[in-house]
Amino acid sequence: MDDAELQAIRQARLRELQSQQAPRGPAAPSGFGGAPAAGGGDDESKRQAEEDARGTILAQILAPAARERLRRIELVRADRARGVENMLIQMARSGQIRQKVSEEELIGLLEEISGQESKRNQTKIVMQRRRDLDEDDDDWD
Repeated sequence: MDDAELQAIRQARLRELQSQQAPRGPAAPSGFGGAPAAGGGDDESKRQAEEDARGTILAQILAPAARERLRRIELVRADRARGVENMLIQMARSGQIRQKVSEEELIGLLEEISGQESKRNQTKIVMQRRRDLDEDDDDWD
């Protein structure tokens, strides 16, 4: 799909969401003067638009195998997948990604992140021996 088709799909989906959020009849909540009250519908459509934009960006920068691997990771560890997505999007916006990221490159990135997390979460045990205040044990005269 090219950008024009994706944009058309996004616009159709946005119109569909907006029509679902439209007030339904006289029992619909409204503010003063009959104006619609600000509710969660607008937030939901913004969130959906953001998710669509994220999906579009990821589709442009990830190879199909890498996208599939990221989806499988999302099933198991949604927080890690979200972090990797954010990192990839940030790298793409800053120009660090010049071609589509392959599955092998994604695996390397995941291993790097995993290594950093394990270093952060690694516990260090320090043995500290007590010393007696009176170290004159040699005075066994």
